[in-house]
Amino acid sequence: MDAELISQLKRVLSSLEMILPRPVARIDWTTCHAANWRRHSFAGYLEPLDVYADLLLDDLLGIEEQKKTMEENTRQFLSGFPANNCLLWGTRGTGKSSLVRALLHAYAPKGLRVVQVDKDDLAHLPDIVDEIRGQPFKFVIFSDDVSFETGESGYKTLKSALDGSVYAPPDNVLIYVTSNRRHLIPEYESDNRGAMLVNNEIHHGESVEEKISLSGRFGLWVAFHPFSQEQYLCVVRQWVKKLCRKCGADLEWGKGDEDEAILWSQQKGDRSGRIAYQFAGNWVGHRLLERG
Repeated sequence: MDAELISQLKRVLSSLEMILPRPVARIDWTTCHAANWRRHSFAGYLEPLDVYADLLLDDLLGIEEQKKTMEENTRQFLSGFPANNCLLWGTRGTGKSSLVRALLHAYAPKGLRVVQVDKDDLAHLPDIVDEIRGQPFKFVIFSDDVSFETGESGYKTLKSALDGSVYAPPDNVLIYVTSNRRHLIPEYESDNRGAMLVNNEIHHGESVEEKISLSGRFGLWVAFHPFSQEQYLCVVRQWVKKLCRKCGADLEWGKGDEDEAILWSQQKGDRSGRIAYQFAGNWVGHRLLERG
């Protein structure tokens, strides 16, 4: 073969290698509890995730009703009974994604597996489901911090999957989504201009109907609200104790430290589990550094 032609073929093959996904071994779900969908050019693949067993359901304070609802739904799913796709919505940092992580830790020994999918990759749901179809495990497809603009491809695919009219996941797959927005899509004052009053009932305009049509396809809406100050301080103390145990330390906690925790939340403009954890980490680390 001509040397120049061989050189050209090598360049073509090198270019193809850059755009094609690398060869990946199939996941052994008996040992792998979670995976991430990794998009690569025109295709994608499931990549195993390391799962850190450091978050328990009992660690999540202030969201008892939410835990109960999600745990019951997950147990129904694992038992082969009817269960619902879930939308966990509400204030940032209140434990929505942490709850899914804790459920995986609690129920992985009973066959629960999680596939994490970025919002921008939801358009690949049919390909993702094909990867896990027929597996003897129960899969939760989990997408965190989701919000859409109307017309996005992921929006349409997710809507179709939840509705089951065109494309429906198999019986061993549920979809759990978290969002700061109840309807997953921005809502504007102008959306209400198409509303009408018919027989003393408000009928939303087409714009609003379209926006609530996606969230309405989730069987369960689980709302997360800001913590009260008492709940916030309780979570702070709980994380302080856990971090102290992890570091093998015994640190004294007093009224002045509570005031410090309150000031921290005021500076952040938020009272949530995330803010409580951040304060606890800062407080424990600072005290241990002072002790030398």
